[in-house]
Amino acid sequence: MNRLLLPLFYTLALAACASISQHPADGTRARIGVLETTDLHSNVMSYDYYKLARDDSLGLERAATLIEQARKEFPNTLLFDDGDTIQGTALADYQALVKQPACAQELAIYRAMDTLHYDAGTIGNHEFNYGLKFLSQVTGTPFEVAGIPFEHCKGPDFPFVLANVFSAETGKPLYAPWRILTRTIRARAPDGSEREATIRIGVIGFTPPPILAWDRRNLYGKVTVTGVVEAAKKYVPEMRKAGADIVIAIVHGGINTAPYTPDMENADWYLAQVPGIDAMLTGHSHQIFPDPHNPKSRYAHMRDVDNQRGFVNGVPAVMGDYFGKAIGVIDLRLRYADGHWQVDREATHSEVRLVEPRGGKPVAPDEAIARIVAPEHAATIAYVKTPIGRSDFAMTTYFVAAGDTSALTLVNAAQRDYVEKYIKTNLPQYAEVPVLSAAAPFKAGFGGPNDYTDVPAGPLAINNAADLYLYPNTLTAVKIDGAGVKAWLEKSAQWFNRIDPRDAKPQELVNRGFPTYNFDVLQGDSIGGGLTYAIDVTKQAGERIEALRYHGKPVEPGQTFIVVTNNYRASGGGGFPGLDGSNIVLSAPDANRDVLIDYVRAARDMTRSLFGDMHNWRFAKIKTAGPVIFTSAAGKRDIARGAGIDNVSVFKDNGDGTAVYAIDLSR
Repeated sequence: MNRLLLPLFYTLALAACASISQHPADGTRARIGVLETTDLHSNVMSYDYYKLARDDSLGLERAATLIEQARKEFPNTLLFDDGDTIQGTALADYQALVKQPACAQELAIYRAMDTLHYDAGTIGNHEFNYGLKFLSQVTGTPFEVAGIPFEHCKGPDFPFVLANVFSAETGKPLYAPWRILTRTIRARAPDGSEREATIRIGVIGFTPPPILAWDRRNLYGKVTVTGVVEAAKKYVPEMRKAGADIVIAIVHGGINTAPYTPDMENADWYLAQVPGIDAMLTGHSHQIFPDPHNPKSRYAHMRDVDNQRGFVNGVPAVMGDYFGKAIGVIDLRLRYADGHWQVDREATHSEVRLVEPRGGKPVAPDEAIARIVAPEHAATIAYVKTPIGRSDFAMTTYFVAAGDTSALTLVNAAQRDYVEKYIKTNLPQYAEVPVLSAAAPFKAGFGGPNDYTDVPAGPLAINNAADLYLYPNTLTAVKIDGAGVKAWLEKSAQWFNRIDPRDAKPQELVNRGFPTYNFDVLQGDSIGGGLTYAIDVTKQAGERIEALRYHGKPVEPGQTFIVVTNNYRASGGGGFPGLDGSNIVLSAPDANRDVLIDYVRAARDMTRSLFGDMHNWRFAKIKTAGPVIFTSAAGKRDIARGAGIDNVSVFKDNGDGTAVYAIDLSR
């Protein structure tokens, strides 16, 4: 039996030291498959709760098949989860917000993970979205935090490590910063014979320091955070001193070579330089690393990053995509020399194995997982089918890059209505201040041809509202001036590349490295056009917004506005200028999605004339020598036409469910 496959116990370093077996001979070699899931976002099943349809390209139930295949391939395996696990689907929201499990009940995704016998995991930023009380309960970890019950509830069978988040009350880490897992592995002695050997594997976890801004409502005054590198420098020497043979960093963060700061979101490039770290499991960025067959990979030409074999500053690393679309695998080769295990970097490499290989069929699901989560899965489907209203037009994000705001206007109308009513009752000092609202396309193709919001005309249910507003953010309003409105829009306009009108070659309109959830569209009421503006993509970033008007009049730099957004954005999420939590005038207890649901229930009928025709922003008209193009789902040209976008044509069908469209910026 592979004794790494079914771990019998998890132990801290000092307890492990008492049971060390005889050291192997110098020259002994071992091979360990270090397996990773990351950013599962509660995609247990291969199912899209927003479209109420199967999606065979994702899900832990299919990633489980890859895990079992890898376990048959490697003589030894370890399995870790990199965080952002409990939030992200309607199933997650149902368990967190509608019907929470009792203290003695285990969260559905953790029950599924327990069947796969994970060795350890860390905590991602989205784990904090539902608050510390819920997180403490479902991870089975009592927190010494003011106002949080100190309960021992049922968490998963595997331990968590997190080295850079601490209780503000006690200064103690919320979770064990690190652990040492003592394992017996199969190894090859110098004479070629197979032997058993003991190895002590240190694991340490990290989450992005900006959680304090992103989840300010849940975390401010309750926890403190340190930088990833600072935490590593403190704890890695402790792990080595306690007897760790090798150290694996499970870091919920990506790879960025920008100058390091202690609040850096994606600090793995610098973490790899901390002495004593032998391997890194990365995530958060929802990307694949290494990605050797993709010449457009952001890692292909990154300094001191090997995108072929998966190394960052000489440390083997992997990032296994997201939503259970893949697993990360480090083929970790070890040799015993000078009295300790060492990584053989020449023989080691990393790879990402896809649930749905490019050009291939998806792997079969592990049927046991579907059985385990069947009650919650069925209850979630029943919940999201709850009717709330009707619409006489489709709300989609297929052509949001071309100016279609059909999937954003209803969200903005609901948010603005909520705040205007609140101001009238509770904040009369702002009664004369215009209220704007900001909404972004959370799903706009990042994950492929199915990753778009698509709410068809007809009955509206909760799943449609969840499709329009994906995240469990809470509604927040900020007070800014006209210069701040312009700066906000300038940041959003970075979603577009700079276009050279003289270039006869095709030019990509959309900057694919810019998250779609940062493309905020600001809207006012429909009177006199509300807020209107143009984006000149021939100009450099920061100088693109022009013809900015409110009710037909130019917006003055000192003019006061209240803008409705969410807690993430208002507290600094996305790095928008002037938004750092200091100018919040309303931090509502209600989730943005619930505000949307209540608004639709009250209005009942959503009509195109009220919510589908507000094209309040446009591109500045320019004539280009060559085509300006962008990618969206194939076969959707009629949707653009129905949304009033008449300057878009099909440029090329890619044959993979996507198509390239051309946009005529002179019209």
